[in-house]
Amino acid sequence: MQPVPESNEPTAQVSAPVAGAGFTLAVLTAMNLLNYLDRYVPSAVKGLFKADLQLTDTQTSLPLTAFVIVYMLASPVFGGLADRWSRPRLIAMGVALWSLATAAGALAVDFWTFLAARALVGVGEAAYATIAPSLLSDCYPPEKRNRVLTVFFVAIPVGSALGYVIGGLVGAHYGWRAAFLVCGLPGLLAAVAALWIDDPGRGRFEALAVGEPAPDWAFALRALFANRTYVVAVAGYTAVTFAQGGLADWIPEYLVRVRGMDLQTVSGALGPITAVAALLGTTLGGWLADKIRLITRQSYLAVAALATLPAAVFIALALVVPVGAPVFTAVFFAQFFLWFYNGPINTLIANAVDGRMRARAFSLSILSIHLFGDAISPTIIGKISDLTGNLTNGVLLVPAFLALGSLIWGLGWRRLPESAAA
Repeated sequence: MQPVPESNEPTAQVSAPVAGAGFTLAVLTAMNLLNYLDRYVPSAVKGLFKADLQLTDTQTSLPLTAFVIVYMLASPVFGGLADRWSRPRLIAMGVALWSLATAAGALAVDFWTFLAARALVGVGEAAYATIAPSLLSDCYPPEKRNRVLTVFFVAIPVGSALGYVIGGLVGAHYGWRAAFLVCGLPGLLAAVAALWIDDPGRGRFEALAVGEPAPDWAFALRALFANRTYVVAVAGYTAVTFAQGGLADWIPEYLVRVRGMDLQTVSGALGPITAVAALLGTTLGGWLADKIRLITRQSYLAVAALATLPAAVFIALALVVPVGAPVFTAVFFAQFFLWFYNGPINTLIANAVDGRMRARAFSLSILSIHLFGDAISPTIIGKISDLTGNLTNGVLLVPAFLALGSLIWGLGWRRLPESAAA
């Protein structure tokens, strides 16, 4: 097997999306929305199930940590399966499993049963999240992937916002158990839709990958760790994911407990703020990364680095400005700049690797960003809060790790050579 370069040239004769690409994009984007809606329902009703199940702050975050640990450990498994099995069927199985597991959270009677239900969500989401970006990348040529993946990843903030809004409002009126049922069961319809997706084949737009077998994990790991663009993209992604996980899990509770706001107000405000700011940020970030390709090297890293730094500044401001409009304004701009990176960085990951190992590249990225990111940040913040008696001390990690992610991507922007398919 020949050595794998850091990126692949698109074949000249293939430039149009495959047949059915639009339907695939629509279904997978809808699933991504439900993916994050289900993921953040616990954050919206944290105070409610904490009181009902008599949990500590640390225990309220451990189910999210358990979910992420299972999710990241299962991702490489599905990354390997995706190179050999039907990708649409694996996705359908994963979506059905995470939807049922989300609904099962409503049946929890103590910490351990709640923990088990949330951990099982991670298995289902690993099947989907590992495979979907790889499948989309095989539906569109490299020059179109940034726009396509920007659309796909717009569903993350929208789904997260809906998780806060629907979870918070249903929880406030009908209890936290009803919130898990309402948010979990609709995913079963999306699982059925996945069975109608046509798989275009692996590595369709990379001449190197067409007709060649997928490499084994040992070869893939050597190639990915030797790929500087991939390593820098994932390293910055990990730091930012650490911050995002802590922010998403703790900002509602922080505003209620430390800033003295009520849950319904916070949930009602954070949902629209996250949806609008992240929708605008994700869209503008993807557009800008393509626009500045002619004036700077590594434009995807440039946009990610330059936008993440003001995100850190604004979230730090949210901890000190007066409650009410000033807090929500700071959170809005923090979310706006924070989401610039999503399309460009994931596109960079897709374009920087051989198509034969793209699912494995995404699975290793998922393992890394969660193992050292949001698998540990919510619990670390909760532990700092328990030890110091001050939640603010833990939340300060959020702007610190955003700044770290900006630094890593900034160094890559200035020092890495431009790649042919970037």
